[in-house]
Amino acid sequence: MKTLQISLTDQKILDKLASFAEELDRIEKQMNEPEIASNPARITQLSKDHGRLRNMVEPFYEFQKIMKDHQGAVEMLESPDCDAETRMMAEEELDILNNLFTEKLNLLKEKLVMSDDAAIDSVIMEIRAGTGGEEAALFAGDLYNMYMKYCENQGWQVEPMSFSPSDMGGYREIILGIKGDGAWSKLGYEGGGHRVQRVPETESQGRIHTSAATVAVLPEPEEVEIDLKKDEVIEHVCRSSGPGGQNVNKVNSAIKLEHIPTGITVSMQDEKSQHKNRAKAWRILRSRVYEKYMQDKHAERSATRKNMIGSGDRSQRIRTYNFPQNRVTDHRINLTLYSLDKFILGDMDDMIAGLVDYDKQQRLANL
Repeated sequence: MKTLQISLTDQKILDKLASFAEELDRIEKQMNEPEIASNPARITQLSKDHGRLRNMVEPFYEFQKIMKDHQGAVEMLESPDCDAETRMMAEEELDILNNLFTEKLNLLKEKLVMSDDAAIDSVIMEIRAGTGGEEAALFAGDLYNMYMKYCENQGWQVEPMSFSPSDMGGYREIILGIKGDGAWSKLGYEGGGHRVQRVPETESQGRIHTSAATVAVLPEPEEVEIDLKKDEVIEHVCRSSGPGGQNVNKVNSAIKLEHIPTGITVSMQDEKSQHKNRAKAWRILRSRVYEKYMQDKHAERSATRKNMIGSGDRSQRIRTYNFPQNRVTDHRINLTLYSLDKFILGDMDDMIAGLVDYDKQQRLANL
């Protein structure tokens, strides 16, 4: 009789998923509480957490049912009342359940190791021309068009944030906001150095040149409210300095706030009113502390990703686009596609699928 074999690592994964199921249950109860349901910021965050957890917990419930059915079939076979026909049916069911067990367990492990990336649906992409002068700027423009078409194919929203054009129609720098399901889990691998080999428009003798552009992709933080505790902030009140009339210099209207945990300080003296200066200072302090926390979180994510599939650092050459040979090569996974003409038009699915699969296997190996 085939019995289910669960390794120590697999059992730890199942225990983790069981804790997620408990957390999902707690979130569902919280979402039904009137005081939380009436708080838009809180209910929005809980809804996102609920969706992220449900994506992992629902397959976990299916896996638990397979284990329960397997145990039932085993007990049937071990029963003294089990006749030949029933035994044959139970053994067939066990074969099916054993296959389902392996399939579902692998699915659970994949979802678990990729869950953090899948939960991020908004990124900032920066494309900058590297070495190669005007040709590099033209290549940066080609990359921009490529990503725009890929985003369109994915149904993502793209927000142009900053453009710095070059003299011949290329771009020195482009910054985009991209939002959509899977934006980080697919585009997160694009960070690094991109190299192009082709005859540039600026070349009169038909020689092949090599130019470069760099791409950075950063997960964008969600707009959530940050709660600063007043006992963690020191407030200093003093007279304003500089021009502004008699009132500005005589009244204690200037405010300086210092956030003890981060050391961030904000000074505000633009307004004659101490109350208005204080309100402005608190708004700025909240913004700066939030940004600091997000930077730390991004650094942690980047460190994790570096161990998986390259650093994403702009100095790291990740891909070469060879136009004479109609070839695009990703050096991290040694994958070459002889369809650069389609790739540069946004047909990037095969390359990105290869990167995702490689990353997934690395993460599973690190379990």
